Amino acid sequence: MTDRRLLAANGRVAHIALRGAVTARRFVAPVRRLVAVPVADLLAAPDGARDRQLLFGEAFDVLEIDRGHAFGLAPRDGYVGYVAAGALTDAAAPTHRVAARATHVYTAPDIKTGEIATLSLGSRVAVADDGAPLARLATGGFVPAVHLAPLDRPEPDPVAVAERLLGTPYLWGGNSAFGIDCSGLVQIAALACGLPCPGDSDLQAAALGTATPRDAPMRGAIWCSGRVMWRSLPNPIGWSTPTPIAWRWRSRGWARPSRGSRIRAAGRRPAGAALPVGRGGDPPAAGCGTAFRATEWAAALRAGTAFETGDGRMAHRGCARAFSGTFRAFP
Repeated sequence: MTDRRLLAANGRVAHIALRGAVTARRFVAPVRRLVAVPVADLLAAPDGARDRQLLFGEAFDVLEIDRGHAFGLAPRDGYVGYVAAGALTDAAAPTHRVAARATHVYTAPDIKTGEIATLSLGSRVAVADDGAPLARLATGGFVPAVHLAPLDRPEPDPVAVAERLLGTPYLWGGNSAFGIDCSGLVQIAALACGLPCPGDSDLQAAALGTATPRDAPMRGAIWCSGRVMWRSLPNPIGWSTPTPIAWRWRSRGWARPSRGSRIRAAGRRPAGAALPVGRGGDPPAAGCGTAFRATEWAAALRAGTAFETGDGRMAHRGCARAFSGTFRAFP
């Protein structure tokens, strides 16, 4: 195996299971730690680019700590990378997961008190006392009990989980209700249902489910075409582009709006929400996209608004392309 995302070795250190398969100065057994912050970036290198994210209470198996970063892998999917060492801790094993889109951790068993943190859907917590209305956490703080579900009771429908995140801002490598990308949306829903799921879209397309004819009724199938999305009948649930550029229809074709103009953005947004165009027609900052339903995007296209993807393809072409990909269904 040569894919660095799944190879638990960096030249200095390697997982003990790789002895004889890779070259490293040391082969070590991993030490399990838990994420102690709401969201921790899983980086390609110390201070490098974000590959994925880990949520509060998720495990990370540490192989070494160097320059303030822990190198290791996430047991949930085997993804290898670096996490800030200060974001990891020893703590009681989680017993519950956050089943709501998000929840607050309060300082006392009273929602009128101050909050310690906000946790995303999929976060894991150790409950010391599950008394209603607020459960007491072993790590300190109180969470509304209705927002939690035992780890041994998986969700029955991944699409229903994904629907809780409609409207979430796009974030490259994001895995939370605070920001998510296409593969993050697939993974967070699959894991909530107890379905093993890799972290990136290419890995998901290769590993998830079995190929299925696209004209078959397949709520809960995965559409794969470079990116991924859940299929819910009749509307797929997916993402908008990470680097949207706003365009407006003119009689002669698609054209970039003039400086300072504002147009309605496609996607799951509050009524009347608009996407600002950068100076001189430059694209707005990355991260303006949202999780969306395909029909909402199509409706926005009919109204004369579209996004152009970062590689130059128009969203209306991308929507047509959505039905030329492959579907993979879970048993």
